[in-house]
Amino acid sequence: MKVVETDRAPAPVGPYSQGILYGNFIFTSGQIGINPETGSLVEGFKEQSLQALRNMVSVVESAGGSRCSIVKVTVYLTDISRFKEFNALYEEFFKRCPVKPCRSAVGVKELPLGAQVEVECIAVRG
Repeated sequence: MKVVETDRAPAPVGPYSQGILYGNFIFTSGQIGINPETGSLVEGFKEQSLQALRNMVSVVESAGGSRCSIVKVTVYLTDISRFKEFNALYEEFFKRCPVKPCRSAVGVKELPLGAQVEVECIAVRG
């Protein structure tokens, strides 16, 4: 196992790694909409969703993967009624990938720092 670290995604706020590379598999920790340059949570559902997805991909890329090498995404939403809105953002985010990742979406009561969305994934390298 190898720890994956990048300054293009927020630093962990606890005792965990941004990601782990195990063989050719990349596992990311959950990413919320923190701007890695400012360390602050961005405002708004759309902005948080897109920033969280970008943070997730940054971890994947730092381990040798790409947006289109993501095979499974788990999404946590504090308001599951925004699923349709997230789905449209997600579709646009992965539009250039010939195969869309598998995905689960879960409604949760709260997320760290008051975030509205969190995403994590499994990807492959190469």
